[in-house]
Amino acid sequence: MTATSADAAMIADRAIYEVFIEAPIHTVWDTLVKTDEALPFFFGAVCDTVDGLKPGKPMRMITPNRKFASVVGEVLEFSPPHRYAHTLKFTQYEDAPCTVIYELAEIDGGTRFRLITENVPAGTKTEKSMVPGGKFITENLKALVETGKPRFSGRMVMMLGPVMALFTPAQCRLDHWPLVEPTLEMPTPEKETPHG
Repeated sequence: MTATSADAAMIADRAIYEVFIEAPIHTVWDTLVKTDEALPFFFGAVCDTVDGLKPGKPMRMITPNRKFASVVGEVLEFSPPHRYAHTLKFTQYEDAPCTVIYELAEIDGGTRFRLITENVPAGTKTEKSMVPGGKFITENLKALVETGKPRFSGRMVMMLGPVMALFTPAQCRLDHWPLVEPTLEMPTPEKETPHG
């Protein structure tokens, strides 16, 4: 079963969000994998890496001011312009990581874009965030590529990002989620040790 119009189809522990984008595959790919600017379809985050998106390398989605990380993961596959996969862990939740796959295919003079989530922990906050998130990403990527600007929802996220930063949990601070030694565990507060 395949979802259409950016709706999700649940297949066991897998969801597929699919949309047709009226643009060449390379245009969609280049927009998807940008690492040098805030991306409205990724909730205004910047994709941050050490030396580009490469299999086995860490990645994280960070605020434009470089103060917070919303997502951390590891690139599993990077096959331009057809497939990109990474693990995903929301930094504000204690949930186990899942896998996100982006698949692009040239069809009918445009691009079929699929966002696939796998192994999302059932009954978790991550699961509750993924369904609306998948739809938001596909719809805003489509709008941005086709028109040069995201949907209203994407524009609002970009506008409200600085305000929302005021409510971001301390555990999401960027220093808790380094790229050089990535960890998918929740940071624990440092405990003072008695000197003696």
